[in-house]
Amino acid sequence: MTTWEQIYEVFGVADFIYFITSPAIQDQLFGVKLVFIFFAVFFFCAVIYFYLNSSYLHYQFLQDTTEFLSWEAYGLVEINRRFKKITKRLAQGTENDYKLAIIEADEFLYQTMENNGYEGKTFEELANAAGKKLLPEFEDILDAHAVRNAIVYDSGYILDIPKAKKIMADYENAIKNISIS
Repeated sequence: MTTWEQIYEVFGVADFIYFITSPAIQDQLFGVKLVFIFFAVFFFCAVIYFYLNSSYLHYQFLQDTTEFLSWEAYGLVEINRRFKKITKRLAQGTENDYKLAIIEADEFLYQTMENNGYEGKTFEELANAAGKKLLPEFEDILDAHAVRNAIVYDSGYILDIPKAKKIMADYENAIKNISIS
């Protein structure tokens, strides 16, 4: 049976270890050790700095935690909060509030499409850029936008409650579909 000492002797490891650990060589390598320690600390601090200032933590930790705690896709909490503000106008029960809610929802959808990188100068161009894949209610959204235009440009336009609620539901679904895709 061989021991570790015999293996060290065969490969010359023992002599190398005795040489490296000798006090004479340690005194000569002290400056080199300090340089390597300095570089190690510098690069460790640089890694920590860039790690904290990158979006890695945000995407890997914050996003997953938010999704887990809210039981919704990341970003939908803010969208739901903003859309609830808009739908509060429906609860007030006046036709003017319905009209204003539809105008605000249309603007919210327009901003959402722009923020997600779709290009176009008009609402219709943005909706076409988003496509039917992202907007399952594509025709309904275009009809809702037509109602919004009628509200804005025709002061005598009459809007009933069921139609307003359907339009608001279409806007909400479209905003959520675009935001989570």
